[in-house]
Amino acid sequence: MIERIFLDEVSDIMRIRQDRRSFMGKLILGGAGAAFSSLTSVGLSHAATADPGMSTVSFVTGKDRRDMVYQALKPLENDIKRGIRGKQIIIKPNLVGNEQLLCATHPDAIRGLLDFLKPIYKKQVIIGESTGRRYPDMAGTLKHYTIYNYYPLEKEYNVKLIDLNAGSYRVEWVASKEGHPLDIRICSPLMDPDNYIISICRLKTHNTLVVTLTAKNLLLGAPFVDGTRHDKSRLHSPGIRGMNFGVFLLAQKVQPSLAILDGLEGMEGNGPTAGTPVEHGVALASTDFIAADRMGCLLMDVNFSDCGYLTYCANAGIGQGDISKIKIIGPDPSNYIKKYKPHENIQKQLEWKD
Repeated sequence: MIERIFLDEVSDIMRIRQDRRSFMGKLILGGAGAAFSSLTSVGLSHAATADPGMSTVSFVTGKDRRDMVYQALKPLENDIKRGIRGKQIIIKPNLVGNEQLLCATHPDAIRGLLDFLKPIYKKQVIIGESTGRRYPDMAGTLKHYTIYNYYPLEKEYNVKLIDLNAGSYRVEWVASKEGHPLDIRICSPLMDPDNYIISICRLKTHNTLVVTLTAKNLLLGAPFVDGTRHDKSRLHSPGIRGMNFGVFLLAQKVQPSLAILDGLEGMEGNGPTAGTPVEHGVALASTDFIAADRMGCLLMDVNFSDCGYLTYCANAGIGQGDISKIKIIGPDPSNYIKKYKPHENIQKQLEWKD
């Protein structure tokens, strides 16, 4: 496989030179005001927390991926109907750039979602991805639609596949490794309030952020990649601690309206691309993506507090991370927990806690 990545290692053109605390203070929402201390002396996990209230997660088990996704969505139908009214639906899958089919959102999971949407949404649905790999013969996203057999979906449903890297972007700001403002280009459609964003992916371990769940799928997929600069790599550049904080900052601007996790077959070990399968037989959905990911961690037997960006989001009240405040529709998920082997560098990933 030929891969061509463009990295901008210096990229100081748009850097704002000003006191980092005052700068980041403008970015951080209310109760998360102490969060920048995670880059100084006190971690956000020790800051005062905000409580977003009760959340609901719809949970199902089974052996048919398409049907499981559909069944997980049905109890949320009224909330979803209200949410999509007047908006353009954009489905964000996880097509991470590897020819191992296990690493991607399975097209049958998309079919289950489209089966559910068809009677309640009459406009064309957009499936949009922004992959990090570039190829000399084809845009990375389009190549991955081919690899993972997504193009038949355009014939089966009223959907359009688009490359978010071919569109427009907005500049947002995180912190560099040194604590200075770092500009990140974000695919504009994922920030448009007139769009209803659905993040759908499978349960997977990750090589930097512990797990790939609905938040990571959207937030690390949102940075723009073109022939000039690779902003996904740029978001990684501050290191483990800074990256967790940067993803948390983006979560205040980029959020899915609906989160879906397909765990018929998960990935453990050296995810997100080189792991091994876990036969699990679960699926879940929620309009609170942090609650969805909290349940995903539970099912994978992953300590939620090991996931820095998710801990930050939960503490800031972006979503519900307290398991006692998540209403489960479906069977008791504690009966379906499977221990996922973490990535081999898991201890390195936990350095954000230091």
